[in-house]
Amino acid sequence: MSPETLTIELEDEAATTRLGADLAAIARVGDVFALSGDLGAGKTTLARGFVRALAADPALDVPSPTFTLVQSYPGRIATHHFDLYRLAGGSDLDELGFDEAVSEGVTLVEWPERAEDVLPAGRIRVELAHRGEGRVVTITAPDAALRRLRRTLAIRRFLAEAGAPGAARTFLLGDASTRTYETVTAPGAPKRILMNAPRQPDGPPIRDGKPYSQIAHLAESVTPFVAIAKALALRGFCAPKIFAQDLDQGLLLIEHLGDGGFLDAAGAPVRERYLAAAALLAGIHRHDWPLEMEAAPGVVHHLPLYDRDAMMIEAELLIDWYVPEETGTALTDADRAEYRAAWDSAISRLAAAEKSIVLRDYHSPNIIWREERSGSDRLGIIDFQDALWGPAAYDVASLAQDARVTIPPELERATVDAYKTARHAQGGFDEAGFDEAYAIMAAQRNSKILGIFVRLDRRDGKPHYLKHLPRIRDYVGRVLPHPALAGVRDFYLSRGLLG
Repeated sequence: MSPETLTIELEDEAATTRLGADLAAIARVGDVFALSGDLGAGKTTLARGFVRALAADPALDVPSPTFTLVQSYPGRIATHHFDLYRLAGGSDLDELGFDEAVSEGVTLVEWPERAEDVLPAGRIRVELAHRGEGRVVTITAPDAALRRLRRTLAIRRFLAEAGAPGAARTFLLGDASTRTYETVTAPGAPKRILMNAPRQPDGPPIRDGKPYSQIAHLAESVTPFVAIAKALALRGFCAPKIFAQDLDQGLLLIEHLGDGGFLDAAGAPVRERYLAAAALLAGIHRHDWPLEMEAAPGVVHHLPLYDRDAMMIEAELLIDWYVPEETGTALTDADRAEYRAAWDSAISRLAAAEKSIVLRDYHSPNIIWREERSGSDRLGIIDFQDALWGPAAYDVASLAQDARVTIPPELERATVDAYKTARHAQGGFDEAGFDEAYAIMAAQRNSKILGIFVRLDRRDGKPHYLKHLPRIRDYVGRVLPHPALAGVRDFYLSRGLLG
């Protein structure tokens, strides 16, 4: 496919620096940005904004590499800044380690015409030219790269419309989905968070003509986040305030709730915070929750039911992804039928379980500890867009068996007990029914996670999730002795799935 072109007008040097940062926001390993233009056109200014953004250091010294030919910088992605003005020819690039730089990070090349014949064909061409007091930039790139470029420019327009046209953007994190988050800072304004979650198209149908996302009821837009945030806040819980929203584009500018986590300096879980989170969850389950929640005038989010199909398709991720990885062979049709029958029996026992809103990922990365606050405001809740209506015990298991933190059995029991104590104080709590639902939902959730973490490695190229597998296997083993999981336990142990 032939490259397409994008034209951007920049009114001053500050705008050129911002464009560099906006390009850095969508940079990926292997990207080559070829920066061309006359002397003084702004190539080094743009490169400086790019490097500082990726390094998350606005004061970083980024000199022109005219004499050194190449400068390298660590950061979220390693950046290699080449200046080829003094290069005799493209063949000299080998001596500068250009191919290695491209393979391990993102590369900026000033004066690319000096090596036009050896630069990658898929490079992103950025041409700068003077126009009055400002500059005009023409970007030519393959279609896939241009889609990323259009997205980052749309984010800049969104921030401008939200009253922060010159705000600095710093990559914060990307989660296991396609969402990304940035911190947004501007003079005279508190730090805020940009949620970048473009609406996702449905995948291929896998059962009954439906894709996985529909069966599992995954949020495919930011509308659920907005609606649930408002519902939480209305009931006195600390969810991010929303300062600006574009539901169609999947962009939100939201409150930064703080940086307090649930781990101490050594990376161990802080007992007090887990117990407080359990008590807060008991408070959430005390409330009635509507199945219809307003996100904007005329826009209503319908809270999906955590039904049998959703639970089953999630549990099957274990046999689709984890089992082949763990055993080296795929299950037979008879084995798969046995697995589904075991889970069908367990899920049937949830019919009488207490139901409430299920935030679905209520664990340490998504709960903010706010030391200076009190009451419900001390715990900020984020990442709840996939919430459902289902067994209340699910979120207790999500917290007490934290997928990314090793929770010792004693702390798990204390966390669950803190929840139970708070529920008993409210009255009418069925502890035996809760214990059964907790065991089932903990086993289901962690079975799902075993499959997801292998899928993230095999399908999505994110191998760092594999380090969590031993912990998740241990969590499954803790709850399998419950009688409600007899069939599931027999299947797992007979196939040696827990090591």
